[in-house]
Amino acid sequence: MNHSPTAKTNPIGPGLKRRYFLRSAAGGASLLGMSMLDNQRIRARESIPQPDFPPRAKRVIWLFMHGGPSHVDLFDPKPALKKYGGSPLPDSFGNVMTRRRVAKNPLLGPIRPFRPRGESGIEISDFLPEISTIADDICVIRSLHGDSVNHPQSVYQMNTGSILMGHPSFGSWLAYGLGTENENMPAFVVLPDPRGGLKGGPAAWGNGFLPAVYQGTTMRAGKTPILNLNSPAGISDQRQRSTLDLLSQFNRRHFEQRDSDDDLAARMESYELAFRMQSAAPEAVDLSQESAATLSHYGIDHPTTRDFGQRCLLARRLIERGVRIVQVYSGDTNGWDAHQDVDQNHTEYCARTDKPVAALIKDLKRSGLLDDTLVIWCGEFGRMPMSEQGKGRDHNPWGYCGWLAGAGISGGRTYGATDDIGLRATEDTVHVNEFHATLLHLMGLNPLGLSYPHNGLDERLIGPSEVDVVEGLLS
Repeated sequence: MNHSPTAKTNPIGPGLKRRYFLRSAAGGASLLGMSMLDNQRIRARESIPQPDFPPRAKRVIWLFMHGGPSHVDLFDPKPALKKYGGSPLPDSFGNVMTRRRVAKNPLLGPIRPFRPRGESGIEISDFLPEISTIADDICVIRSLHGDSVNHPQSVYQMNTGSILMGHPSFGSWLAYGLGTENENMPAFVVLPDPRGGLKGGPAAWGNGFLPAVYQGTTMRAGKTPILNLNSPAGISDQRQRSTLDLLSQFNRRHFEQRDSDDDLAARMESYELAFRMQSAAPEAVDLSQESAATLSHYGIDHPTTRDFGQRCLLARRLIERGVRIVQVYSGDTNGWDAHQDVDQNHTEYCARTDKPVAALIKDLKRSGLLDDTLVIWCGEFGRMPMSEQGKGRDHNPWGYCGWLAGAGISGGRTYGATDDIGLRATEDTVHVNEFHATLLHLMGLNPLGLSYPHNGLDERLIGPSEVDVVEGLLS
């Protein structure tokens, strides 16, 4: 199925354009009735395409470890790295592109021991005792690789498929291709680290050249999931509805003279969505509805795990309510960026995330949601096998790890491999574009067919080249 709209059509689809026309002949209750009718049409997929084939995953939770977790210290055991720690990198590995000229520094052995986990015997580091308990539910990819040694470019590539700013994020492509299952909630929600500082900024979940309605909506736990969402005190729903109707009339007249202004169209639609979310969003993020046992399961009763645990539980609640994709970020300005001391850095970040991540997988599995929910764990790259400043590691995009769970993915296994010291992906390699193609396939979308016309090109998440789905990850 070709998902590209024609060049002459409204980029947000005929269903939404028709809404603005109908508003010119309606007001008050009749306007609201037309809006509800048009929402029904949207739910019927008049302007949102169906999957190309039956999907294995209906929704996604993406756990993004910002800063670059060290694969050779978490999921990719290297006996040779342990054996030759303290020795220089052998000349046989050739030239190595690094940011800080660490290629000639001594090799740094694994910081913590690796042990076989679960019935499958996957080796996982002692840094992750809780994730080790779900070893039989995850497929560890040990051969991911990308194209940049810098944070912003690699954050963009893992999120958008390109090292350049301005491309739509994976979540935006899913929103464009599949829409939301709940008209009162966005299709794509982002739960950023509350300490901020993401390298590259919100462009990581931006819509790029897609219409602005598909950008990620940032939310948080608590009584104010979205800042400035609630009406001021004393303003009734009826009064706000009347205000929005009047504003809609002014915006509609403005829009009729600017038919291709998708920013204006998105703003108009956002007013309507915000009105609907005023009742739906607070309930969705109200963790007081959960039992004390559930809160403890996610680590919300402990200060170390409370923050990430809240967001993992919130992610589960959001997908239960029809949100298509939720991205949960761990890591502020530096995050997992262990240049100075891997042990200190990863002790801190593993302690914050290990229990909530394992709790999420177990909770989804218990409820049956894991059957058709895809869970992704990864960062923008891994770390070098050579030392930096004695106890740290530099960036490594040439070979690193991530893992998948749910959506029929067979757990308890690994896929691909890096070389003897974890420097480069060498076996069954998975480039970021191939990774994205596989994720789209799991969602029932043809990676080659999901496209959007931009500057004379049919742009795609996977880029201009033909990219294969990694069949070995689907078994």
